[in-house]
Amino acid sequence: MPDTQLFTGGKVFTADRRPWATAIAVQGDRVLYVGDDDTARRIAPNAAETELAGALVLPGFVDGHAHVVHTGEAAGHVDLWSAGDLQELQHRLMKAAADRTAPRIRAQGWQRSATGAPHREMLDEAVPDVPVYVLAHDLHSIWLNSAALAEIGVDDDTPSPPGGTIHRDEDGHATGLIDETAMEQLVWSTLDRFKTDDDIDRSLAAALRAYRESGITATTEMALDEADLASMRRASDADELTARIAAHVIVHRTGDRQRDLEQVNRVVELAAEEHSDRLRVIGIKIIADGTVDGCTAAVRQPYANGALPGPIWPLDELTPVIIAADAAGLQIAIHAIGDETADIAITAIERAVAANGPARRRHRIEHLEVVDPDDIARLAALGITASMQPVHCDPAIQENWRTMLGDERIDRGYPWPEMTEQGARLAFGSDSPTSPHAPLPNMFVAATRRSALNPELEPNLPGYAVPLADAVVHATRDTAWACGADDRYGRVAAGLFADFIVLDRDIFATDLDELLEAHVVRTVVGGETVFKRD
Repeated sequence: MPDTQLFTGGKVFTADRRPWATAIAVQGDRVLYVGDDDTARRIAPNAAETELAGALVLPGFVDGHAHVVHTGEAAGHVDLWSAGDLQELQHRLMKAAADRTAPRIRAQGWQRSATGAPHREMLDEAVPDVPVYVLAHDLHSIWLNSAALAEIGVDDDTPSPPGGTIHRDEDGHATGLIDETAMEQLVWSTLDRFKTDDDIDRSLAAALRAYRESGITATTEMALDEADLASMRRASDADELTARIAAHVIVHRTGDRQRDLEQVNRVVELAAEEHSDRLRVIGIKIIADGTVDGCTAAVRQPYANGALPGPIWPLDELTPVIIAADAAGLQIAIHAIGDETADIAITAIERAVAANGPARRRHRIEHLEVVDPDDIARLAALGITASMQPVHCDPAIQENWRTMLGDERIDRGYPWPEMTEQGARLAFGSDSPTSPHAPLPNMFVAATRRSALNPELEPNLPGYAVPLADAVVHATRDTAWACGADDRYGRVAAGLFADFIVLDRDIFATDLDELLEAHVVRTVVGGETVFKRD
C-alpha cells in the first residue's frame, strides 16, 4: 500500500458537514484531505493517483446491529428464505439430507407464515433419521425434528427455563419448537460443543468476505461470545480482520442477581483487554423480550391469538444490571421489540442515570418495532440511540408480523422518522443473518418501504420511508456515533480512518430501484483496497 494515495475525479458523499467533494487524499491509514482535485494534488504531489471517473464514493457502511460469525455460518445452512410452503421446506431438507456430509442438518430463514404451526412430525416426514435444526428467520426460535430433540436431550418432561419455552401439543408432547432462553440454554449449548476453532474461523472469514464485497467496513456485533472473540483476535493478529468490530456481550438472565452481575464484571474485563482500532468490546447486550412473529415480544395489548407474554427480563431484575454496567462505563444495548419492553428498557436506563449521575453515555435500544410515541420522546430525552433495521419491515416477511398484531398497531410499525423528529439518534443495521447483510438493498427498503426480496409487493407504510441520503447517514455516520467511533470512522473526513467504498452507479441520481442492481466495485479499509470487483 502506498504511503500517500489520491482518489480524484469522483463524486464523494462524505456524510459530513460539507457533504460533497471530488477528491480524497489518504496518508497511511487515515484521510489527509477531502475536497477538490487540485487542492488534493497540491497537498500530496507525489502520491499514487486513482482516477474515479465520476464514480460515487460513500463512507464505508457501518452495520449498526449484526451477528458476525453467525452471518458467515449461515452461508453454509440450508436456505429457507424463499420456501413458500411446507412442501417446499420439506423438499429442501430432503435434498440436503441426500447431499449431506455433516452429521446433522441446519437450516435458516424459516417463516411461520409459510408452514403454519410447526411440529416435529412435519420434519420427521422429510428427514426421520438425521438431526434437523430449522432456525426461524428472526433467530429467536428453532424447530427440531425428533432426532434433534434426542440429540439435545429434550423430551416431554423437560421443563422450560425462565424466559423461554419448550412448546408442547395438546397431549403434552414436545412439538420441536423451542424459543428464547430455552433455545439458548438447550440448543445452542449443545451445538456449540460440536464447533471447532477452525469452524469458527471459517465462518468469520466467510462473513468478512461478504462484508468486503458489499461495502461493510465496520460492524456492531450484538451477541459476542468468547469463542467468537478468540477467532476475531486470531484474524486481527493475522491482519485479516478487514472490518472493524465493536462488540456487545450478552448478559443472560439467571434469576440470581450475583450471577447476573458477575457477567457484567466479565464484560468489564474484556472491554479493558480489547480496544484496538479493529476490535473493541464496548458493552453488554440484554435480550429483554422476543419477537412479534413468535408472539414473544412483550406488548401492552394482547396479540390476535390472545397471547400476552411478559418480558424476558422483569424490571426489578434488569435494573441492577443496567445500573452496574452504566457505572462501569459500558455501553448498554437492550433488545426491545414490544411496547411494554421498550418502556421497561427506558425506565431501567432512567434509573441508572439517576443512580450514577452525569456521564458520557451512548446507550441504545434495539429494534423498537412497536413503540408508544411517549416512549420515543423519553428515549430521545435520555440520548438513547434508536437502533433499527430497515430490512425487518420488508413486506415479503411481514405477513405473520401483521397477522399476529392484528389491530391498529400495524399502522405504526417501524416508525423511523418519528425517532429523528423527536430528536433521537437513528442507527440502521441489518441484524444479519436474521435478514440479508447487504447494505444497498437495506437502503432500498429504508427509502421506499418496499420489498428488496420481492419488489412487486405493496409498500409497507410508505409514509415512514426516509430520504436516501438520510438513510445512508443513518447507516454510516450515525451507526459509528452509536458505537462510540464517530471520531474514527463513519464519515469521509480528514483525520478519520480511510474507510470508504466506490459504487458502479450514482444511486442518488437514478431511480431507487437501481439500489437493487448496484454493486460495490472497491472497498477501502484503513487506506488499503481490500476488495476490487473485476
